[in-house]
Amino acid sequence: MTIDVPRIQARVAELLAEYGIPSAAIGVLHGGELAELAVGVRNVETREPATSDTVYQCGSMTKTWTALAFMQLVDEGKVDLDEPVRTYLPGFTVADPETSAQVTPRHLLNHTNGIEEAYGDPGEDDDVYERMVDNIADAPQVFPLGHTHGYSAALGYAILARILEVLDGKRWDDLMRERLFAPMGLTSTNSRREQVDETRAATGHLLRSLDEGPIVTPIDHLPRAFGPGGNITSTTREVLAMAHVLLNEGTAPNGQRIISATSIREMTRSRVPVPDPYLFGPEWALGLIVCDWHGQTAYATDGSTIGQNARLRLVPDSNTAIAMLTNGGPRESFYRKVFNEILTDLGTVTIPDLPAPDPALNLDLSRYEGVYERPGARYEVSAEDGKLSLTLVLDPMQAEFLQKPDRIRYELLPISEAHFLMPSTDPVEDAQTVAIYDFTNGTARYLHTNCRVNPRSE
Repeated sequence: MTIDVPRIQARVAELLAEYGIPSAAIGVLHGGELAELAVGVRNVETREPATSDTVYQCGSMTKTWTALAFMQLVDEGKVDLDEPVRTYLPGFTVADPETSAQVTPRHLLNHTNGIEEAYGDPGEDDDVYERMVDNIADAPQVFPLGHTHGYSAALGYAILARILEVLDGKRWDDLMRERLFAPMGLTSTNSRREQVDETRAATGHLLRSLDEGPIVTPIDHLPRAFGPGGNITSTTREVLAMAHVLLNEGTAPNGQRIISATSIREMTRSRVPVPDPYLFGPEWALGLIVCDWHGQTAYATDGSTIGQNARLRLVPDSNTAIAMLTNGGPRESFYRKVFNEILTDLGTVTIPDLPAPDPALNLDLSRYEGVYERPGARYEVSAEDGKLSLTLVLDPMQAEFLQKPDRIRYELLPISEAHFLMPSTDPVEDAQTVAIYDFTNGTARYLHTNCRVNPRSE
């Protein structure tokens, strides 16, 4: 079965207009067959059309690429996932002595290391990942090593990149080209913005209101510190080349073996639970999210920059992968609608909706009340008239630019003892889920949303 490309294109065009997203490029790999389509414009000011060759920023999808390169080291016997990082970086130190001595590559790959992203300004030079590792000698723990899952946007994968650099004697950017891009025959995938063909690049956009429509982002790229965790740019076809490696026991579309079948199995089967299982999936593997779609396992890798978004879903049981790159968003409901149209065409399993709240739950709300925060994020949970609410405190400059108040209040509707639905009244926001959990001392210790963990501070 194949997808009805004209119908999907028309539906995507409708949804782009509804959501205020300038363009989407979509690729579908199903049973070895590739279908591609693109809708919309690369830039709302120039109105240049997006095509299947348009290059988009992949954001944190980059982590899956870095994980693949790291697993090559495992295949080569140069690194062991469960040996301390200090085995490869002898001077490695953070504030917590136990973490300094015991954190492993596996902790970094699955986001259970708990180290705060306190790496300062490591600059934009070639020694950026070396500097990041040097700069975290005083970095505190967000949570004890291995205690929970908490997403690391830049630091965890920068440490992995530094191990790669030390063991290979080359820079991460060069390693990615030599180990992955060149052997896979990829000509449109890059790790440095200076390498991107500007005549093919999508421009990122932000949306403050549907009336105003999308505006060009003021921040057109992430700092180099995000490189191994967020700076790869690519096309849907080349993202699907990576998907092919994951679906075909480590082999690229051109027949080149990239990593061993054993390492692919390790990447998908080594898992830790995610406190909020609903927004993306219940478990995190090595560079991949594990999803449960109506009892069938799918794998996800996503990414966002400030104005662009990338989605990849793998459904091994039907030998299917769908990639979507956009220059707006992210919007969960948009991605769900587009992917479900395609999955329905293919006759495969579809993506479940977020769960409904359970009005029968009778919770002791005092166990959840408090302030949960990390640098750059503050959530205040309070109870009133038998109902819980969450107040998100925005940075004043961010709030001013987005034309939003610096305190936004959301209702929390219980799904279970630890999980809540957080609907939004803002038409440019989707409902989210939140986990408030770990009642070791009687009250919750952590708040987990959008994969990120925030410890109780008050």
